[in-house]
Amino acid sequence: MALPEFLTSLAPPKRSQADKDAQLNPLQLLMSLNRMQYLLFLSGFLAWSMDAYDFFSVSLTVPLLSTQFGRSTHDITTSITLTLLFRSVGAVIFGVISDRYGRKWPLVINLLLISILELGSGFVNTYRQFLAVRSLFGLGMGGIWGQAASTALENMPVECRGLFSGILQEGYAFGYLIAAVVDLKMVPKNKHTWRSLFWLGSGLSLAVAIFRAVLPESELFLRAREEARARGELKSQAEKTKLFLHEVNVMLKKHWLLCIYAVLLMTGFNFLSHGSQDLYPTFVGVQGAWGVIPIHLNELSPPGFRSTFPGVAYQLGNMVSSAASQIEATAGDHIKTTIIEGGKATVVPDYGKVQGILIGVVAAFVIFMTVIGTENRARHFEKSKLAIEEGASESYMDEAFNMAEGGRADAPVGGHVGEKSEEIMTEDVDRASNEKN
Repeated sequence: MALPEFLTSLAPPKRSQADKDAQLNPLQLLMSLNRMQYLLFLSGFLAWSMDAYDFFSVSLTVPLLSTQFGRSTHDITTSITLTLLFRSVGAVIFGVISDRYGRKWPLVINLLLISILELGSGFVNTYRQFLAVRSLFGLGMGGIWGQAASTALENMPVECRGLFSGILQEGYAFGYLIAAVVDLKMVPKNKHTWRSLFWLGSGLSLAVAIFRAVLPESELFLRAREEARARGELKSQAEKTKLFLHEVNVMLKKHWLLCIYAVLLMTGFNFLSHGSQDLYPTFVGVQGAWGVIPIHLNELSPPGFRSTFPGVAYQLGNMVSSAASQIEATAGDHIKTTIIEGGKATVVPDYGKVQGILIGVVAAFVIFMTVIGTENRARHFEKSKLAIEEGASESYMDEAFNMAEGGRADAPVGGHVGEKSEEIMTEDVDRASNEKN
């Protein structure tokens, strides 16, 4: 793309009438969903909440764990680092399984795995056992986000996804809140202390797994599979697997730049999160920015890989940003301030300034990455192919990178909907209304 075209593409796109019509009152959006859409969204929200609960169970009990195993705080936090490192592996494993076999059972199995490992965390007696269990826990934790997002959002009407994307992302804060309340109210009064926090988390994760198990498979996934079967494109399991692996290979070759972009974007956002979580006003702003991420990544994804692509991009970015605390600690050794303590001047690390510098640099990076990227707002997932169909690696981004043929004003990319998408959106709104009635 030439520089003039690139600069032109940065301008906010003109909004079509379909775009304006889709900007409904939030109350209207809430009332437009049917019961099954709410239940599937709730299952994704709760799965994401359990992910947070189980992860922060360690963060909240570091002093107790340190005493239990006779180890330093640094040694205990090593388990957190191992969990973060293995999350990317889990995202790949469960993302691929979800795109290959469906949304329901991979998420159920993922939650059961977390439940088992959380239960095991409460029974360990040595530091080595604890590290081993938490490393395996990282595999389970890494698979949740991508599956939760696809389960919660892909069956939503286009006009509802932005609102519910923000609500979904707050599932992480909700899970953290539950863990904090349990740690504050239950752990000190229970003879099993920190173990009770893990055992309760195991039970809650099991309950969410059962809840998801009683719900049906994603309607969108089933519909796409039936359409593929009607076209005669679904054959033996061996042929499906072979075609799936072929499409994964094609997707990586064709969209490697998009993959890198998504990872860099998630690295920036995760640095914002890790670098600002101790400053409440900044934390609120960061949470607001995070609200759009679940649906933004889903719409950027090659449509056949809406579980794998967002999950892996998010977890790789999270892995890179896990160094935020070390960066701040190292910088604090060089940036000092003087405080008066007990009537005497004491030199201490100026972590306020360190955080300010880090957040400023990262915010500039995130703004830059957001500006140079594109968006596929209001994409219609129901028009996409399954990952086991030929052509599943095609992305809505292909249209964006081929703007010379269709032109910015009509192509359904870059944050607005063109004439063709306007017709599709009308069909979606009518269908949602009929389902509700």
